[in-house]
Amino acid sequence: MSTSRGYRRRAALGLALTALVTVTGCSALGGSDSSSSSGGGGLEKPKIKVTAMPTIDMAPFHLAVKNGYFKEQGLEVEVVDVPSGQASLTKLIAGEVDIAYGSYTPFFLAKSKGAADIKFVADASSAAPKSTLVVAMPNSQVKSVKDLAGKRIAITGENTICDTLTKSVMKDNMVDSSGVKWVPMPFPQIAASLQRGDVDAGFLTEPYITAAAKQVGAVPVVDTATGATADFPTAGYGSLAKFTDGNPKTVAAFQKAMQKATKEAADRSKIEPLMVEFAKIDQDTAALTTLLTFQSALDARRLQRVPDLLKDQGTITARIDVNTMIAPQASIS
Repeated sequence: MSTSRGYRRRAALGLALTALVTVTGCSALGGSDSSSSSGGGGLEKPKIKVTAMPTIDMAPFHLAVKNGYFKEQGLEVEVVDVPSGQASLTKLIAGEVDIAYGSYTPFFLAKSKGAADIKFVADASSAAPKSTLVVAMPNSQVKSVKDLAGKRIAITGENTICDTLTKSVMKDNMVDSSGVKWVPMPFPQIAASLQRGDVDAGFLTEPYITAAAKQVGAVPVVDTATGATADFPTAGYGSLAKFTDGNPKTVAAFQKAMQKATKEAADRSKIEPLMVEFAKIDQDTAALTTLLTFQSALDARRLQRVPDLLKDQGTITARIDVNTMIAPQASIS
């Protein structure tokens, strides 16, 4: 009987070894199983879709794609371009993407209305001095923040970080924003709209601030990264709780890749070529831009500033506890 058991054990071991050789042989021959990459570890969903906008905030993300940091984690990322944070959120809620990049305002608004159970996966940026401005033409009647009342102001969309920051700096200067006409359009179109006189002022972030100054001579009206919104969290990556709860390894892989790329993004020479490629600006403009502060790991206390400001502005009606919206954070070894 013991001889029979020994035979069966050796046979089973032989089959297991054969299977192992077959699997590793496929990888050696160039198999496309992305989980075989270092750090893959059998991800629940090795292929994900992530929204993107042509903003400087996304430089670390593009760095992670180009340098293969997602692939190192066993993750294949498909980039889905969107024109605004609201459009990004719409695709997330519709199930068209797994992770959405966008300014924080639409995420918190969706949460407050019960439209989606949002979980933040990674931070992206905060406003550095002169990196988020309201600008106007030199011959415009808008010369300072006090002239913005009742004016037409171009933004990428209402209830985004654009109008959130602008309203805040207007309030800091005791200027009524209730009569402002917000005119939605993509960042790349705002400079031309200012030049034509279609709008009186426009909210811009880099590299479009520098580009608008070079292209049409736009000048700063007010720096929105001041007062209550100094070093204010501007954008991040969100998902739905259903996705983060069901795919913790996938989320961790995304976070690890982003943390690595964000650390590397401290080297400006790594960022400028990405601005040329993805924001479609020239090299001279890229060299002159003021960079935002890149972030990756989420800090609940810092991020709490966003919904608190939105509640103060009346954009949301009840306080939101950010701690309930942050997905578990992976750490780089």
